Amino acid sequence: FPGFRPAHELPGIGAVLRRAAARADPGMRLTPRRYRETRSVGMIVLADEEGRAASFAEDVQRSLEEIGAYRRERRPWLPHVTVARFVERPRLRPEPPRVRTFVPSDAAAYLSRLRPGGAEYRVLESVALG
Repeated sequence: FPGFRPAHELPGIGAVLRRAAARADPGMRLTPRRYRETRSVGMIVLADEEGRAASFAEDVQRSLEEIGAYRRERRPWLPHVTVARFVERPRLRPEPPRVRTFVPSDAAAYLSRLRPGGAEYRVLESVALG
């Protein structure tokens, strides 16, 4: 999540995504492992078999930094799927879904807007991995 970016940066961000997706290993495999909460989101943390998703994320982050459209967080990248947003942390403890390992096929750049009724996402560009 690069955060707020001006509209004139979108073509460069899209180009980074396309190049990284073309170089991505199409055999990345992700497996749901556990539920985790932060102060504002609940997520399913994924195991990244063989580190292929992390390599893709590293490529995207490094390339976005090179064009000045991203500044890396101090914490390491964590493969996950956000499943809930909240104002007050509920401290849930659900079991992860009984979903087997999956292979992602696409990557996308989204416009994300947080609204009173919930988050709204719009796909700006979607590209096949590998």
